[in-house]
Amino acid sequence: MRIEDALRLALEADLDLVEVAPMAKPPVCKLMDFGKFKYEAAQKERESRRNQTHTIIKEMKLRPKIDQHDYETKKGHVERFLKAGDKVKITIMFRGREQSRPELGLRLLGRLADDVQELGFVEATPKQDGRNMIMVVAPHRRKADVVKSTGEAEAAQAPVDDVPAEA
Repeated sequence: MRIEDALRLALEADLDLVEVAPMAKPPVCKLMDFGKFKYEAAQKERESRRNQTHTIIKEMKLRPKIDQHDYETKKGHVERFLKAGDKVKITIMFRGREQSRPELGLRLLGRLADDVQELGFVEATPKQDGRNMIMVVAPHRRKADVVKSTGEAEAAQAPVDDVPAEA
């Protein structure tokens, strides 16, 4: 179809003539409301951004000679982070002669991984990095699922007024 005819059709239908595939032989055009098209594309973009979740990595620092109560407290923090859907980077800091005993850190990280295995899994195995030993634990559930389930739980707990409002 000639360009003049296509433009006349677009003008009669009160639409825009939009070139869809300029590299095609012959070029492909479409009759559409371009303002509406741009608006709907922006809406889709905004919706996709709203559904995104940012991966947050929380860090927990330990020492190889940690006391039992301190270990339980730190483990509680790790469990809270995993329940919230965040990854946890666990760092064991070695000082002085502790650096010659990395197996103490390995044993501690293994114990922590076993204690939180129902909430998360070891994403990065323990590895020595200078004076530190690092392990990353990721939650079993994605953060979006955690946020969605807590929203549903809060909606279920919200009080419901059965008394009609008086006018």
